[in-house]
Amino acid sequence: MFLKYRPDGCLVEVLDIKQLMDPFAGSVTARFHAGEELQEPQAFSKTELVFPSDEVMPRCWLDPAYHQG
Repeated sequence: MFLKYRPDGCLVEVLDIKQLMDPFAGSVTARFHAGEELQEPQAFSKTELVFPSDEVMPRCWLDPAYHQG
């Protein structure tokens, strides 16, 4: 799955979808999708990622207490 890194607008490829959907995980392992060379995986804060359409991620992916409020 590809998401946009908010600070610079580059696409990142999320390597672990379960980690992305886990509200207890504050970061996700992904790599920049730029150039011809495969980039090294790194941790990205989920708050800095949005969908390519600039929509924010669902609250249930970010907040462990989403169902309480």
